[in-house]
Amino acid sequence: MNKVWRAALTALLMGFMGCMGCALGAPAARATGRAECVSLPSKILDRAVPYCVLLPPSYDVEKTRRFPILYLLHGLGDNEQFLIHSGGMNLVEDLWEQHELGEFLIVTPAGGASFYINSHDGQRRYEDFFLREFLPGVEKRYRALPGRSSRGIAGISMGGYGALHMAFRHPQLFSAAGAHSAALIEKLPNISLENSRQMSRLRVLGDAFGSPFDPAFWNKNDPVTIARTANLAGLKIYFDCGSDDDYGFDAGAAALDKLLTSRHIPHEFHLYPGGHNWSYFAEHLPALLEFYFHVFASAPVRPN
Repeated sequence: MNKVWRAALTALLMGFMGCMGCALGAPAARATGRAECVSLPSKILDRAVPYCVLLPPSYDVEKTRRFPILYLLHGLGDNEQFLIHSGGMNLVEDLWEQHELGEFLIVTPAGGASFYINSHDGQRRYEDFFLREFLPGVEKRYRALPGRSSRGIAGISMGGYGALHMAFRHPQLFSAAGAHSAALIEKLPNISLENSRQMSRLRVLGDAFGSPFDPAFWNKNDPVTIARTANLAGLKIYFDCGSDDDYGFDAGAAALDKLLTSRHIPHEFHLYPGGHNWSYFAEHLPALLEFYFHVFASAPVRPN
């Protein structure tokens, strides 16, 4: 994708940042596909969990066709509508319309500040919910192709952490894992309550890892730690990060790249200029989507 097209997509995304009030299914000029935002009741979490699905152009036309599915996880402070209010939905529709992206379902669940794991206090078992209730619930409601080869997971920031964590712990469920600026920390600092800079850095992690923060629990769930011993054969992996990431997550991404390389695990890693912001995510989201397009296109052909 050339620099001019990337710049145009970035401008498009940033221009729609304030569009929280846009009608979710309202067709824009040349719109393709549509978004559907609903919720799924959870016994594990004891509440309904909102989520949105971006349905490709052929979904409502080819009534018996089944599609691959990408679970795309939002960052801390955002919600299940992040692709809609950021303009990401318009970006995806443009790629579909230009025939630069194959058709697949994109599902964005609400993750709160969970980091998509079972919390330290055991009160918020998000990972259990996601695996036991959300995946089967969504794939029953929508015409998703069955099986690992047609299922991918990706995320941004906190969502990137969640996607890598989930895929590395459960590689039998996903064909691919991807992340923009995943919340990866190369090495936890020696934590001191008196060190305001350290505490500020850890506050961005929320309370999923304990309050006060529990380093042992972090290490147990850390994707880099998991990747040291996990059987990742056959899992396609893509991740990138800005070289000037505001939280230093570029060092964590580089550490993951080094580890995967040392284990001879194939992966794609990019360290691009940029910080930890929507401008960076907007510029590189098309590459992430293209990665999944190629993953799904190379999957074994299944009858619809």
